[in-house]
Amino acid sequence: MLGSYKEVMWPRLVANKILRKSVGSNNFVADFPPDADETFLEAPGLVDERPSFDSKSIFVNQHKTTNQNYKVLVSTWNVGGIVPEDGFDMEDLLETHKTPCDIYVLGFQEVVPLRASNVLGSDNNKISAKWNSLIRETLNKSVATSDNRDKGINGFSQDFKCIVSKQMVGILITVWVRGDLRPYIRHPSVSCVGCGVLGCLGNKGSVSVRFRLHETSFCFVCCHLASGGRDRDGRQRNSDVTEILSRSSFPRGTSLEDLPKKILDHDRVIFLGDLNYRISLPEEKTRLLVERKEWSTLLENDQLSMEIMNGQIFRGWQEGNVTFAPTYKYIPNSDLYYGCIAYKKDEKKRAPAWCDRIIWYGSGLKQHEYTRGEVKISDHRPVKAIFTTEVKVLRHSNKIRNLFFSDRFEDRSDGYDDQIDSKDYSWIST
Repeated sequence: MLGSYKEVMWPRLVANKILRKSVGSNNFVADFPPDADETFLEAPGLVDERPSFDSKSIFVNQHKTTNQNYKVLVSTWNVGGIVPEDGFDMEDLLETHKTPCDIYVLGFQEVVPLRASNVLGSDNNKISAKWNSLIRETLNKSVATSDNRDKGINGFSQDFKCIVSKQMVGILITVWVRGDLRPYIRHPSVSCVGCGVLGCLGNKGSVSVRFRLHETSFCFVCCHLASGGRDRDGRQRNSDVTEILSRSSFPRGTSLEDLPKKILDHDRVIFLGDLNYRISLPEEKTRLLVERKEWSTLLENDQLSMEIMNGQIFRGWQEGNVTFAPTYKYIPNSDLYYGCIAYKKDEKKRAPAWCDRIIWYGSGLKQHEYTRGEVKISDHRPVKAIFTTEVKVLRHSNKIRNLFFSDRFEDRSDGYDDQIDSKDYSWIST
């Protein structure tokens, strides 16, 4: 009887998951409502929100852009379905005391075990809420105890806020920025692509986050690609990437602000996650080279490195120098790779590999650090990278600022006072 019940329910569960309607690109968790990005702030300089009458002809091409550098930490970790304990130390992932940053992007895979009930059921938001609580505590504890030496690249030290957090089955990406940067973050949105069971379920795939900081667009793509060490598994990983790049899509925005729709259209693009690419060598040779720490020989046979150098799907992508040991597969809570001790009869052999990676596309990003963490609760080690990025900042010339307060401007705007909203510009830096 139980078997018959499962036979009836399984197709229904699969159909419900496939046909379930997405509630849109604003379906994410944040410290601010999704429509809060409508406030357009740029500084220093006054942003006029009055009716434009003929002002466009006066102000067009008068705006100037300058470049400002920000420091970004990106981290990825397959946690293997482990739920963190209260008080879990996130410092290994965030490095808040060692290298304070302006923006933190953390990607997780397998925040829940990839069993059928999790793949087909609703996402367990309690798990993502716990990770976000730990991140908030760590980032803001650092702020509370920091001095002038521990501030970000621009010399600020303020509370960090979550601008986007999104979970799809086991994939979670969460983005945090300094509180004073929040007014300059606009158009945050997400795009989820399932590449798992039936080619569409979320046990494998990606969650992408897009936003604009000042006048520069960012896209962070947190992935969990197909596993396995066979040739066909490598082809499936490439296929997953192709699907992610083609199916991920973001809203265009208003006619006044044409926003990138596809991942590669953004100004700054970073892939992070358990990409699952392996080393194309026999297991015994791989283990021997790992033991000898001959990373260069191993990387010559690393599938992702070969794809970046000679492949098609990662043409134009970059990765920093890999100088750390393979991040997979460890015996949890140890420094031993899986297979260093006697196998159980039915266990699969898995050679060490750099499954967990961070790569980027295009210009405008400079990587300063590419390392792995040493937290041991999972069979993966976390990987993190620190970048500086150039961001275009819109500034208004003093000529326009003077015009706003001149008699000529008052004469031109006479009769429009009833249409002008009352705004408090006291926050503007002058």
